[in-house]
Amino acid sequence: MISASFKAKLPAFKQLMRLDRPIGIMLLLWPTLGALWLASEGFPQLDLLLIFALGTVVMRSAGCCINDFADAKIDGHVARTTQRPLATGELSRREALLAFIALSLLGFGLVLLTNRFTILLSFGAIAVAALYPFMKRLTNLPQLVLGIAYSFGILMAFSAATNEIPPAAYLLFIANCLWTIAYDTQYAMVDREYDLKIGVKSTAVLFGSADTLIIGLLQGLVILAWWLAGYRFELDWPYFAGVIAAAVLFIYHQTLIRDRLPEPCFKAFLHNRWVGLVMFLGVVIG
Repeated sequence: MISASFKAKLPAFKQLMRLDRPIGIMLLLWPTLGALWLASEGFPQLDLLLIFALGTVVMRSAGCCINDFADAKIDGHVARTTQRPLATGELSRREALLAFIALSLLGFGLVLLTNRFTILLSFGAIAVAALYPFMKRLTNLPQLVLGIAYSFGILMAFSAATNEIPPAAYLLFIANCLWTIAYDTQYAMVDREYDLKIGVKSTAVLFGSADTLIIGLLQGLVILAWWLAGYRFELDWPYFAGVIAAAVLFIYHQTLIRDRLPEPCFKAFLHNRWVGLVMFLGVVIG
């Protein structure tokens, strides 16, 4: 039976796991499902579809828990994060850590329903996901670590569906890493003023005044990698139409971030969910 005190904290746990803000789920889900479709050469097995869809939600939620655990002493000093449950005192760091462990075990339980290769890959995935929040104190490239974490699902989709990872899958992996760096730099531009004051590292801090140019270069490389992947997987014109649509959306993002204002930068970050969707639809139709 659920205790009254725990029940009272459920809204805070929902906020901790960002279930009220599904943007992270979408950014993780579309590339993972796209890879699963490619690996399955069409509609995947229903069990794998459910495992990866649910696993995406679970592990993204786990990542948010460990992120807030790591940032508990920082979030209260950044305008965007002052209302997070650890910053307000609604939840403790211990509760956030326990939530991370519980969700990680649930995610691992889902992986156990696949094959040995995928199970082995999952150890790397959880290690990188747990490492990411702490990298913001150690390197100006935490977005690279996040990119790797957000791209592990692509490799695991291929391993679960085919028990191997074809070379072309690494093009998708690289593209997703670069895309993650690009959109999370947009996200980091929102907090750059505060990060500089409190010593938090990010690519937005590292890139400085070259931020929009470097984001544009990263977006260009993403488009190139996606285009090459389409040829390697012998996809049809709808996929390439999706790549062109993604390029148009990237150009729109450049118009949003050109003045480096927090609100338009955050809008550009959020808008990347449409990039993921058009690429997923391109894979499914193509």
